[in-house]
Amino acid sequence: MNPLWKDTLGAAGAQFDAAQIQHFGDAASELNTARDGTVVAPLTHLGVIRVAGEEAKSFLHNQLTSDVNHLGSELVQHSAWCSAKGRMVASFVVWREADDYVLELSADLVPAIAKRLQMYVLRAKVTVTPGGDDMALLGLSGPQATAALATAGLPVPELMKSLPFDGGTVVRIEENRFHVAASSTAAPAVWQKLVATARPVGVAAWRWLDIQAALPIVTEATREQFVPQMANFERIGGVSFHKGCYPGQEIVARTQYLGKVKRHLYRLKAGEAMVAGDELFSAAAPDQSCGMVVTAAAAPDGAFEALAVVMEIAAETGVCLRSREGVAVSASPVAA
Repeated sequence: MNPLWKDTLGAAGAQFDAAQIQHFGDAASELNTARDGTVVAPLTHLGVIRVAGEEAKSFLHNQLTSDVNHLGSELVQHSAWCSAKGRMVASFVVWREADDYVLELSADLVPAIAKRLQMYVLRAKVTVTPGGDDMALLGLSGPQATAALATAGLPVPELMKSLPFDGGTVVRIEENRFHVAASSTAAPAVWQKLVATARPVGVAAWRWLDIQAALPIVTEATREQFVPQMANFERIGGVSFHKGCYPGQEIVARTQYLGKVKRHLYRLKAGEAMVAGDELFSAAAPDQSCGMVVTAAAAPDGAFEALAVVMEIAAETGVCLRSREGVAVSASPVAA
Protein backbone atom coordinates (compact mmCIF):
# COMPACT_ATOMS: atom_id res chain seq x y z
CA MET A 1 0.00 0.00 0.00
CA ASN A 2 1.25 3.43 -0.92
CA PRO A 3 2.59 5.14 2.28
CA LEU A 4 0.61 8.37 1.69
CA TRP A 5 -2.61 6.40 1.17
CA LYS A 6 -1.92 4.27 4.26
CA ASP A 7 -1.27 7.38 6.36
CA THR A 8 -4.52 8.93 5.12
CA LEU A 9 -6.53 5.89 6.20
CA GLY A 10 -4.62 5.56 9.47
CA ALA A 11 -5.46 9.15 10.35
CA ALA A 12 -9.14 8.27 9.81
CA GLY A 13 -8.89 5.46 12.40
CA ALA A 14 -8.41 2.47 10.09
CA GLN A 15 -7.71 -0.79 11.90
CA PHE A 16 -5.41 -2.97 9.82
CA ASP A 17 -5.36 -6.78 9.78
CA ALA A 18 -2.34 -7.63 7.64
CA ALA A 19 -2.92 -5.60 4.48
CA GLN A 20 -6.69 -5.34 4.90
CA ILE A 21 -8.69 -2.70 6.74
CA GLN A 22 -11.27 -4.54 8.80
CA HIS A 23 -12.98 -1.53 10.40
CA PHE A 24 -12.56 2.05 11.61
CA GLY A 25 -12.95 1.45 15.33
CA ASP A 26 -16.56 0.27 15.69
CA ALA A 27 -17.30 -2.71 13.46
CA ALA A 28 -20.83 -3.29 14.79
CA SER A 29 -21.89 0.31 14.25
CA GLU A 30 -20.34 0.30 10.78
CA LEU A 31 -22.43 -2.73 9.84
CA ASN A 32 -25.60 -1.00 10.97
CA THR A 33 -24.73 2.05 8.90
CA ALA A 34 -23.91 -0.12 5.86
CA ARG A 35 -27.37 -1.68 6.12
CA ASP A 36 -29.30 1.59 6.08
CA GLY A 37 -26.93 4.47 5.33
CA THR A 38 -24.23 5.62 2.96
CA VAL A 39 -20.72 4.27 3.49
CA VAL A 40 -17.30 4.39 1.85
CA ALA A 41 -14.81 1.53 2.20
CA PRO A 42 -11.18 1.06 1.16
CA LEU A 43 -11.40 -2.17 -0.85
CA THR A 44 -8.09 -3.52 0.34
CA HIS A 45 -9.24 -7.10 -0.27
CA LEU A 46 -9.32 -6.41 -4.01
CA GLY A 47 -6.60 -5.74 -6.55
CA VAL A 48 -6.29 -5.19 -10.28
CA ILE A 49 -4.49 -6.52 -13.33
CA ARG A 50 -4.07 -4.22 -16.33
CA VAL A 51 -4.07 -5.77 -19.80
CA ALA A 52 -2.85 -3.50 -22.59
CA GLY A 53 -1.66 -3.64 -26.16
CA GLU A 54 -3.24 -3.64 -29.61
CA GLU A 55 -4.34 -7.27 -29.26
CA ALA A 56 -5.59 -7.01 -25.67
CA LYS A 57 -9.26 -7.27 -26.68
CA SER A 58 -8.91 -10.46 -28.71
CA PHE A 59 -6.58 -11.96 -26.12
CA LEU A 60 -9.05 -11.47 -23.27
CA HIS A 61 -12.01 -12.49 -25.41
CA ASN A 62 -10.29 -15.83 -26.00
CA GLN A 63 -9.55 -16.34 -22.30
CA LEU A 64 -12.51 -15.02 -20.29
CA THR A 65 -16.11 -16.23 -20.04
CA SER A 66 -17.65 -12.87 -20.97
CA ASP A 67 -17.94 -11.26 -24.41
CA VAL A 68 -14.99 -8.88 -24.27
CA ASN A 69 -15.35 -8.07 -27.98
CA HIS A 70 -18.51 -6.15 -27.12
CA LEU A 71 -17.15 -4.40 -24.03
CA GLY A 72 -17.55 -0.78 -25.11
CA SER A 73 -15.53 2.09 -23.73
CA GLU A 74 -18.00 2.74 -20.88
CA LEU A 75 -19.37 -0.76 -20.31
CA VAL A 76 -18.57 -2.97 -17.30
CA GLN A 77 -18.74 -6.77 -17.18
CA HIS A 78 -18.60 -9.51 -14.63
CA SER A 79 -16.37 -12.26 -15.94
CA ALA A 80 -14.33 -15.31 -14.97
CA TRP A 81 -11.28 -17.24 -16.10
CA CYS A 82 -11.70 -21.01 -16.01
CA SER A 83 -9.46 -24.03 -15.96
CA ALA A 84 -9.69 -26.64 -18.71
CA LYS A 85 -12.20 -28.42 -16.46
CA GLY A 86 -14.49 -25.39 -16.46
CA ARG A 87 -13.73 -24.42 -12.87
CA MET A 88 -13.28 -20.74 -12.05
CA VAL A 89 -9.65 -19.84 -11.44
CA ALA A 90 -10.62 -16.22 -10.78
CA SER A 91 -13.64 -13.92 -11.01
CA PHE A 92 -13.46 -10.33 -12.25
CA VAL A 93 -15.17 -7.03 -12.69
CA VAL A 94 -13.83 -5.78 -16.03
CA TRP A 95 -13.81 -2.25 -17.43
CA ARG A 96 -11.81 -0.19 -19.89
CA GLU A 97 -9.57 2.79 -19.32
CA ALA A 98 -8.89 4.18 -22.81
CA ASP A 99 -7.48 1.19 -24.73
CA ASP A 100 -6.47 -0.74 -21.60
CA TYR A 101 -8.57 -3.37 -19.84
CA VAL A 102 -8.70 -3.42 -16.04
CA LEU A 103 -9.50 -6.73 -14.30
CA GLU A 104 -10.55 -6.29 -10.68
CA LEU A 105 -10.22 -9.47 -8.61
CA SER A 106 -9.39 -10.82 -5.17
CA ALA A 107 -6.08 -9.32 -4.05
CA ASP A 108 -4.71 -12.68 -2.93
CA LEU A 109 -4.94 -13.96 -6.52
CA VAL A 110 -3.34 -11.01 -8.34
CA PRO A 111 0.27 -12.27 -8.54
CA ALA A 112 -0.62 -15.83 -9.58
CA ILE A 113 -3.30 -14.84 -12.09
CA ALA A 114 -1.13 -12.14 -13.68
CA LYS A 115 1.70 -14.65 -14.05
CA ARG A 116 -0.60 -17.30 -15.47
CA LEU A 117 -2.20 -14.89 -17.95
CA GLN A 118 1.24 -13.82 -19.10
CA MET A 119 2.02 -17.44 -19.97
CA TYR A 120 -0.81 -17.40 -22.53
CA VAL A 121 0.31 -14.21 -24.27
CA LEU A 122 2.89 -16.00 -26.44
CA ARG A 123 3.47 -13.77 -29.51
CA ALA A 124 0.39 -11.60 -29.02
CA LYS A 125 0.94 -7.86 -28.74
CA VAL A 126 -0.28 -7.76 -25.16
CA THR A 127 1.14 -6.74 -21.80
CA VAL A 128 -0.18 -8.05 -18.48
CA THR A 129 0.70 -5.90 -15.48
CA PRO A 130 -0.34 -6.65 -11.89
CA GLY A 131 -1.52 -3.57 -10.00
CA GLY A 132 0.65 -2.30 -7.22
CA ASP A 133 0.85 0.72 -4.97
CA ASP A 134 -0.03 3.04 -7.85
CA MET A 135 -3.80 2.44 -7.52
CA ALA A 136 -6.31 2.45 -4.65
CA LEU A 137 -9.80 0.94 -4.77
CA LEU A 138 -12.74 2.43 -2.88
CA GLY A 139 -16.32 1.23 -2.50
CA LEU A 140 -19.27 3.59 -2.08
CA SER A 141 -22.71 2.30 -1.12
CA GLY A 142 -26.04 3.57 0.13
CA PRO A 143 -29.10 5.68 -0.66
CA GLN A 144 -27.00 8.84 -0.96
CA ALA A 145 -24.13 7.30 -2.91
CA THR A 146 -24.88 9.15 -6.14
CA ALA A 147 -25.20 12.42 -4.24
CA ALA A 148 -21.88 11.74 -2.49
CA LEU A 149 -20.17 11.27 -5.85
CA ALA A 150 -21.68 14.46 -7.23
CA THR A 151 -20.71 16.44 -4.12
CA ALA A 152 -17.16 15.13 -4.48
CA GLY A 153 -17.07 16.31 -8.09
CA LEU A 154 -16.92 12.74 -9.41
CA PRO A 155 -18.90 11.36 -12.37
CA VAL A 156 -21.98 9.19 -11.86
CA PRO A 157 -22.10 6.42 -14.49
CA GLU A 158 -25.18 4.38 -15.33
CA LEU A 159 -25.60 0.81 -14.07
CA MET A 160 -22.75 -1.51 -15.19
CA LYS A 161 -20.95 1.38 -16.82
CA SER A 162 -17.85 3.39 -15.96
CA LEU A 163 -16.76 6.99 -16.35
CA PRO A 164 -13.28 8.50 -16.02
CA PHE A 165 -12.21 11.43 -13.87
CA ASP A 166 -8.90 13.17 -13.43
CA GLY A 167 -6.99 10.49 -11.56
CA GLY A 168 -9.21 7.45 -11.94
CA THR A 169 -12.47 5.75 -12.89
CA VAL A 170 -15.89 5.35 -11.25
CA VAL A 171 -17.58 1.97 -11.86
CA ARG A 172 -21.24 1.38 -11.05
CA ILE A 173 -21.84 -2.26 -10.08
CA GLU A 174 -25.36 -1.83 -8.62
CA GLU A 175 -27.99 0.87 -8.43
CA ASN A 176 -26.54 2.28 -5.21
CA ARG A 177 -23.04 0.76 -5.19
CA PHE A 178 -19.90 1.99 -6.89
CA HIS A 179 -16.21 1.13 -7.11
CA VAL A 180 -13.79 4.03 -7.44
CA ALA A 181 -10.37 3.18 -8.85
CA ALA A 182 -8.05 6.11 -8.12
CA SER A 183 -4.35 6.66 -8.60
CA SER A 184 -2.38 6.62 -5.36
CA THR A 185 -1.76 10.35 -5.69
CA ALA A 186 -5.44 11.14 -6.25
CA ALA A 187 -6.86 8.70 -3.69
CA PRO A 188 -6.29 10.80 -0.51
CA ALA A 189 -8.17 13.78 -1.94
CA VAL A 190 -10.98 11.56 -3.28
CA TRP A 191 -11.26 9.93 0.15
CA GLN A 192 -11.51 13.25 1.97
CA LYS A 193 -14.28 14.40 -0.36
CA LEU A 194 -16.29 11.19 0.00
CA VAL A 195 -16.06 10.94 3.80
CA ALA A 196 -17.68 14.36 4.00
CA THR A 197 -20.99 12.64 3.18
CA ALA A 198 -20.33 8.90 3.66
CA ARG A 199 -19.21 7.02 6.76
CA PRO A 200 -15.91 5.11 6.54
CA VAL A 201 -16.30 1.35 6.98
CA GLY A 202 -13.94 -1.59 6.61
CA VAL A 203 -13.78 -4.63 4.38
CA ALA A 204 -15.99 -6.61 6.80
CA ALA A 205 -18.96 -4.31 6.14
CA TRP A 206 -18.35 -4.35 2.38
CA ARG A 207 -18.28 -8.15 2.32
CA TRP A 208 -21.69 -8.15 4.02
CA LEU A 209 -22.99 -5.83 1.30
CA ASP A 210 -21.67 -8.24 -1.34
CA ILE A 211 -23.56 -11.06 0.37
CA GLN A 212 -26.80 -9.06 0.31
CA ALA A 213 -26.26 -8.40 -3.38
CA ALA A 214 -25.43 -12.08 -4.06
CA LEU A 215 -22.15 -11.10 -5.71
CA PRO A 216 -19.61 -13.90 -5.18
CA ILE A 217 -15.86 -13.44 -5.53
CA VAL A 218 -13.38 -16.25 -6.10
CA THR A 219 -10.42 -16.14 -3.70
CA GLU A 220 -7.37 -18.32 -3.12
CA ALA A 221 -9.49 -20.43 -0.75
CA THR A 222 -12.09 -21.20 -3.45
CA ARG A 223 -10.00 -21.22 -6.62
CA GLU A 224 -11.01 -23.99 -9.07
CA GLN A 225 -13.93 -25.12 -6.92
CA PHE A 226 -16.95 -24.01 -8.99
CA VAL A 227 -18.13 -23.92 -12.56
CA PRO A 228 -19.60 -20.45 -13.24
CA GLN A 229 -23.23 -21.58 -13.07
CA MET A 230 -22.75 -22.86 -9.51
CA ALA A 231 -21.92 -19.29 -8.47
CA ASN A 232 -24.72 -17.74 -10.56
CA PHE A 233 -22.26 -16.07 -12.91
CA GLU A 234 -24.49 -16.58 -15.92
CA ARG A 235 -27.25 -14.68 -14.09
CA ILE A 236 -25.13 -11.57 -13.59
CA GLY A 237 -23.88 -11.46 -17.18
CA GLY A 238 -20.54 -13.06 -16.46
CA VAL A 239 -20.85 -15.81 -19.09
CA SER A 240 -21.56 -15.48 -22.81
CA PHE A 241 -22.98 -18.54 -24.55
CA HIS A 242 -22.65 -16.97 -28.01
CA LYS A 243 -18.89 -16.47 -28.24
CA GLY A 244 -16.08 -18.70 -29.40
CA CYS A 245 -13.85 -20.98 -27.41
CA TYR A 246 -12.13 -20.12 -24.14
CA PRO A 247 -10.60 -22.40 -21.49
CA GLY A 248 -13.30 -24.68 -20.09
CA GLN A 249 -15.92 -23.43 -22.59
CA GLU A 250 -17.11 -26.89 -23.62
CA ILE A 251 -17.84 -27.89 -20.03
CA VAL A 252 -19.48 -24.56 -19.17
CA ALA A 253 -21.72 -24.79 -22.25
CA ARG A 254 -22.60 -28.43 -21.63
CA THR A 255 -23.52 -27.60 -18.04
CA GLN A 256 -25.83 -24.86 -19.28
CA TYR A 257 -27.59 -26.71 -22.06
CA LEU A 258 -27.92 -30.08 -20.35
CA GLY A 259 -29.02 -28.48 -17.08
CA LYS A 260 -26.96 -30.87 -14.98
CA VAL A 261 -25.67 -28.46 -12.35
CA LYS A 262 -26.93 -29.66 -8.96
CA ARG A 263 -25.14 -27.06 -6.84
CA HIS A 264 -26.27 -23.46 -6.69
CA LEU A 265 -25.62 -20.24 -4.81
CA TYR A 266 -27.30 -19.92 -1.41
CA ARG A 267 -27.23 -17.41 1.42
CA LEU A 268 -26.25 -18.97 4.73
CA LYS A 269 -26.94 -17.75 8.24
CA ALA A 270 -25.27 -19.12 11.36
CA GLY A 271 -24.49 -18.33 14.96
CA GLU A 272 -20.79 -18.98 14.32
CA ALA A 273 -18.30 -17.18 12.09
CA MET A 274 -17.69 -18.64 8.64
CA VAL A 275 -14.81 -18.08 6.22
CA ALA A 276 -14.31 -18.65 2.50
CA GLY A 277 -13.38 -22.24 1.83
CA ASP A 278 -15.27 -23.71 4.79
CA GLU A 279 -16.80 -27.02 3.74
CA LEU A 280 -20.44 -27.86 4.38
CA PHE A 281 -21.96 -31.23 5.19
CA SER A 282 -25.39 -32.83 5.15
CA ALA A 283 -27.06 -36.18 5.78
CA ALA A 284 -28.27 -35.91 2.19
CA ALA A 285 -24.68 -36.38 0.97
CA PRO A 286 -23.19 -39.03 3.28
CA ASP A 287 -20.05 -39.66 1.20
CA GLN A 288 -18.88 -36.12 0.45
CA SER A 289 -19.16 -32.49 1.43
CA CYS A 290 -22.31 -30.86 0.13
CA GLY A 291 -20.91 -27.40 -0.50
CA MET A 292 -18.43 -24.66 0.25
CA VAL A 293 -18.55 -21.11 1.60
CA VAL A 294 -17.65 -18.52 -1.06
CA THR A 295 -17.60 -15.35 1.04
CA ALA A 296 -18.67 -14.63 4.62
CA ALA A 297 -19.11 -11.75 7.05
CA ALA A 298 -20.63 -10.73 10.36
CA ALA A 299 -24.19 -9.41 10.03
CA PRO A 300 -25.75 -6.32 11.65
CA ASP A 301 -28.05 -8.47 13.82
CA GLY A 302 -25.09 -10.19 15.52
CA ALA A 303 -25.29 -13.41 13.49
CA PHE A 304 -23.03 -14.40 10.60
CA GLU A 305 -23.96 -14.62 6.93
CA ALA A 306 -22.33 -16.07 3.83
CA LEU A 307 -22.73 -16.93 0.20
CA ALA A 308 -22.10 -20.61 -0.46
CA VAL A 309 -22.37 -23.11 -3.27
CA VAL A 310 -24.57 -25.94 -1.96
CA MET A 311 -26.24 -29.06 -3.30
CA GLU A 312 -29.95 -28.42 -3.75
CA ILE A 313 -30.96 -31.60 -1.92
CA ALA A 314 -28.66 -30.77 1.00
CA ALA A 315 -30.03 -27.25 1.35
CA GLU A 316 -33.51 -28.72 1.61
CA THR A 317 -32.45 -31.42 4.10
CA GLY A 318 -30.17 -29.40 6.38
CA VAL A 319 -26.57 -28.19 6.33
CA CYS A 320 -23.82 -28.21 8.98
CA LEU A 321 -20.63 -26.16 9.05
CA ARG A 322 -17.18 -27.82 8.70
CA SER A 323 -18.28 -31.32 9.78
CA ARG A 324 -21.36 -33.51 10.06
CA GLU A 325 -21.42 -32.68 13.76
CA GLY A 326 -20.85 -28.96 13.16
CA VAL A 327 -23.16 -26.06 13.89
CA ALA A 328 -26.36 -26.07 11.83
CA VAL A 329 -26.76 -23.27 9.31
CA SER A 330 -29.83 -22.12 7.43
CA ALA A 331 -29.60 -22.00 3.64
CA SER A 332 -31.83 -19.80 1.49
CA PRO A 333 -31.64 -19.88 -2.32
CA VAL A 334 -30.53 -16.75 -4.08
CA ALA A 335 -33.40 -15.53 -6.21
CA ALA A 336 -32.97 -15.52 -9.96
